Amino acid sequence: MSQYHLAEDPEPSEPVPAGLLFVPVRPGPMGCTARFFRTPLGGRTAVGFTTERRLIATLGIGQACIRLSAPALRALATPLGIAALTVDPQLTAPAARDRVPRSIDVLRVTGAPAVVSGLKPLIG
Repeated sequence: MSQYHLAEDPEPSEPVPAGLLFVPVRPGPMGCTARFFRTPLGGRTAVGFTTERRLIATLGIGQACIRLSAPALRALATPLGIAALTVDPQLTAPAARDRVPRSIDVLRVTGAPAVVSGLKPLIG
């Protein structure tokens, strides 16, 4: 059996498919910065998607991305202590700021006039 070495074939040491991945980024002071995520158990992981469609389905249409190979993404993540690379994650949770119940915002708005009206007799 002969072995073919094509550019699309993964390297034996790489546990993910070779080729360019769509890597989510965010703007930073020096340009774009790769976004890193948490696994369900809380560990940090680099994330890449095999297609732009999968990136959009998971993170939304407004998510900026760049194309990087898996080894290049690992090279960015390793100095930060991130050893895991997740390709095509399916499950995501909303950002922490999106999980705040809206009723808290309503309490702040309705509570402020009550405080002001309570202070009015004292102010004069």
